[in-house]
Amino acid sequence: MRYTYFKAFKPLFFIISALVFIGNVASAQTQAAASTTTAAAAPVTGVQTHIDKFFKEYDKQSTARAVIDIFKTNKLMDSTRLTGLIVKIDSMRSIIGKYLGKDLIMQHKASNSLVLYSYLVKHEAQPARITFMFYKPKNEWEIYRLYFDVDVDGELAESSRITGKP
Repeated sequence: MRYTYFKAFKPLFFIISALVFIGNVASAQTQAAASTTTAAAAPVTGVQTHIDKFFKEYDKQSTARAVIDIFKTNKLMDSTRLTGLIVKIDSMRSIIGKYLGKDLIMQHKASNSLVLYSYLVKHEAQPARITFMFYKPKNEWEIYRLYFDVDVDGELAESSRITGKP
């Protein structure tokens, strides 16, 4: 008799199991999306101080001073690579004009030891983007990567394209 009872409710059991599974997947996706934060997120202590100092020097001093000072936090950085980064940023700055300010595009915390901040950097002629990646191997945050590019407007335009195929 028990076997017949289970057999009658077997389809219902599978439907309920599927709904529970789908609900759990949707909940996990919502939680994963919440880990990527935007401009409204609270800054990570220590990291924001480095970024604020960078932009103050980028504005008032020079690109070289800003880049060299932020990379003082990373004792393993190769000075040759820093020179190349400084030259790249300075050559673009000469084309895109005076620095006017910055806006946080996004902040992403991969873990308690790795964070990324991306900024829209406003210049007279066009926007640029500076992305900072910080790593905390022990107790102190250090710059891990710094990216500079001027294709932020191209990416924005590309993101608006319809990419579906018929």
